[in-house]
Amino acid sequence: MPRTPDGKPDLQGVWSNAIITPLERPPAFANKEFFTEEEAAAFEKQSFEINNRDRRDGTPEEDVQRAYNEYWFDRGTKVAATRRTSLVVDPKDGRIPPLTEEARRRNAARNEYRRLHPADGPEDRPLLERCINVLSAGPPMVPTLYNNNYQIVQTPDYIVILNEMVHDARIVPLDGRPGLPSQIRQVLGSSRGHWEGDTLVLETANFTDRTNFRGSSENMKLTERFTRTADDILLYQFTVDDPTTFTRPWTVEIPSRKTAGPIYEYACHEGNQGLAGILAGARAGEKAASEGGSKK
Repeated sequence: MPRTPDGKPDLQGVWSNAIITPLERPPAFANKEFFTEEEAAAFEKQSFEINNRDRRDGTPEEDVQRAYNEYWFDRGTKVAATRRTSLVVDPKDGRIPPLTEEARRRNAARNEYRRLHPADGPEDRPLLERCINVLSAGPPMVPTLYNNNYQIVQTPDYIVILNEMVHDARIVPLDGRPGLPSQIRQVLGSSRGHWEGDTLVLETANFTDRTNFRGSSENMKLTERFTRTADDILLYQFTVDDPTTFTRPWTVEIPSRKTAGPIYEYACHEGNQGLAGILAGARAGEKAASEGGSKK
């Protein structure tokens, strides 16, 4: 294993987690933890055919929804080399545990608020739409449609993870300092790291209720593990622990592959014309509804 001058495993470089293995196990493979070689090839072929944005079939509306053609996507073409049928490895059924009753009520209330207040102001719009990094590059980091690259830089006292998606850099102390006080909340949480043998462990808490990973609350505690298992493979694992949301903790495993890079700029512009247009459209809709009501 390559090591840094201080003797720690060298995790530095650009890594890609572009992979088409689904987060949760598809119902068709309900009792099957691993694809056979033939099943993996068939799944890869089917995935490409379903997701191919260069298709011109279907209704005009479906065609418009594929307006971003295949050139712009980088979701990967292969399942994990392990041929697992899901990225979720615990529970063994490959599925995210059910939500608690409290979480169902909380998410229903959140959805109802969004329905009634879709665009009162920019803060009502989704964070990713406002160029605030969450639910894509993480934490936790899960594969998405494109920009599935991240770069690691490390020193004895810090680890830096630069995500290509929405260009955030997580700077995590490794010097044993305590986390932030519980009253200080951040969209990406408060991360602290340490080494367990040759595995880098990052523990993150102090999320906000806007983070909302798979319905999570601000009480989510996230544990991430990075282990270099081969010269070109960095095994990334994370465990979600949020008793107010999920009936039990659950764990995901994603093998990231070394890539030459570079990391490209994600040119997301907060307050761009798209956001202004959304808010202007909402005001126009309110005006039209008000004028319609006054005429009655």
